[in-house]
Amino acid sequence: MKRSEFMHQLRESCCEPAAADRVRQTWPAWMPRLAFGDAQRGDILIVVFLRGAADALNVIVPHGEPAYYAQRPTLAIARPDDTGAKAADRAVDLDGFFGLHPALRSLLPAWQQGHLAPIHACGAPDESRSHFKAMELMERGVEDPAGPASGWINRHLASLDTGNPSPLRAVGLGEAAQRSLQGAIPVTALRSISEFHLAGDRRIEQLMQAGLSSLYRGEDPLGRLGRETLRILDTLERLHPHSYRPREAAVYPTTAFGLGLLQIAMLVKAEVGLEVAAIDLGGWDTHFAQGANEGHMAGLLADLGQGLAALHADLADFHSRLSVVVMTEFGRRVQENASLGTDHGHGSLMLLLGGNVVGNKIHGRWPGLEQDQLFGPGDLAVTTDYRDVLSELCGLRLNNPALSQVFPNFRPRQSGFVRPGSPRSALPVQEDLQHTQIDL
Repeated sequence: MKRSEFMHQLRESCCEPAAADRVRQTWPAWMPRLAFGDAQRGDILIVVFLRGAADALNVIVPHGEPAYYAQRPTLAIARPDDTGAKAADRAVDLDGFFGLHPALRSLLPAWQQGHLAPIHACGAPDESRSHFKAMELMERGVEDPAGPASGWINRHLASLDTGNPSPLRAVGLGEAAQRSLQGAIPVTALRSISEFHLAGDRRIEQLMQAGLSSLYRGEDPLGRLGRETLRILDTLERLHPHSYRPREAAVYPTTAFGLGLLQIAMLVKAEVGLEVAAIDLGGWDTHFAQGANEGHMAGLLADLGQGLAALHADLADFHSRLSVVVMTEFGRRVQENASLGTDHGHGSLMLLLGGNVVGNKIHGRWPGLEQDQLFGPGDLAVTTDYRDVLSELCGLRLNNPALSQVFPNFRPRQSGFVRPGSPRSALPVQEDLQHTQIDL
């Protein structure tokens, strides 16, 4: 509907209550439609995708593995006790065997709080080592390209009725919604919260507020819904990323990624019905001049670490109902290449951040990096399927038992990555793989 048509009907409604039905039937797609559902919502989920295949071995460094140093004479991160390296250039020890890349030092407080849980040697069954194919399958949550075309997040939303029709139920930060968000359930692609402002036109804003007040004056459910709509419009009008003041301990990086996380935090705090947010950080295809403690990858890790640390500090009041997952399409070759980079590999890692992760622990079975322990041409093996991690999040933290619809033809293993939420949160009993699929 054109804005002029909407404004005409809104003027009518101010003087003619009978016009209310016509306005509601042609309500703009961007207008919030909140309702009062009594479904038990789980955590707010934030999905961070590192596009380009991040080098897991230089994110969570296996400094207790001699083969790591043998295979990477220039790219390896120094051991925490290596006195030949500057203290700022050494891995930040976590458990005596693994350590954080020094550029991720900002995440150490979350680890010490028990709020950070890395899963190493994690990934997908796909062996193509193709960015496009690997991301396509992973974001759809399938192993077979012939599986459902929708994204796994969208199928989660479709299979769990939370009684929340907010247009901000699922938000993808960027020019377009991430592949994982695409499907039957409408989602919002958001470059900036400012897109929801009314172009600074106070006259239009006042007219809209008056029209809504006239439409929804009663004490019935429709009236309450209208007042909630007014509240969300008013809230969004007041949200300005550049004037937002996070908690004192939260310092977001002045990058596109940092601004995106800041806006997610704003939406979480504003209570606008957000259930899932997705955001990307690209640039991880480090075939050339990857760098070790300095350089291209170190800069990306600093952006990632500082952004996540700021989000964690800023949303301290929401730790009990917030789950953050960081993932990438695959890992990189163990041995560095002649261009001082790393080539496409297989096994990678995931990071979980939140108040209900089983943190202060490196999860996953470590396969080793000796030649006879590597996968294919020289890659870290996958010992944990990424869908095991996401299934546990969906089942135990998002209160969704319909995992066979979210991840069709997959039997998840419960590994203890997160703690259960409510008593009704539990992974369902493994079902027969011949169940009927629902192509959403």
